[in-house]
Amino acid sequence: MSRSERSPLLLAGLLATAGAAHFASPRQFDAIVPGALPGTPRAWTYAGGVAELALAAGLAAPRTRKAAAPAAAAFFVGVFPANVKMAVDRRHRPARQQAVAFGRLPLQVPLVLWARGVARGAERAA
Repeated sequence: MSRSERSPLLLAGLLATAGAAHFASPRQFDAIVPGALPGTPRAWTYAGGVAELALAAGLAAPRTRKAAAPAAAAFFVGVFPANVKMAVDRRHRPARQQAVAFGRLPLQVPLVLWARGVARGAERAA
């Protein structure tokens, strides 16, 4: 299997794992939901998990990849405020926790670029 064939499946696996984690350990995700959002943090946690699982399924299937890949890129941009909140909330924690929280922020860029690359590959394959 070539790198271009593996890439969407690896991204789908990442999203599926993250989506399942929203249901397995929802409390950690509840804590990073920005307070400005309406509704309960748990509702947003579960909605995020469902979105990640749906995106994973869309990326895994070649027929739906063309739509799912740009949606995944948009999702990664959309969850950035939660990562900022986590970093701000952990700024007074031990250095290791701070490093993890702040280290996640720049990771959103390669995730967005990865999803965009998968989208370009899906366009070429169509």
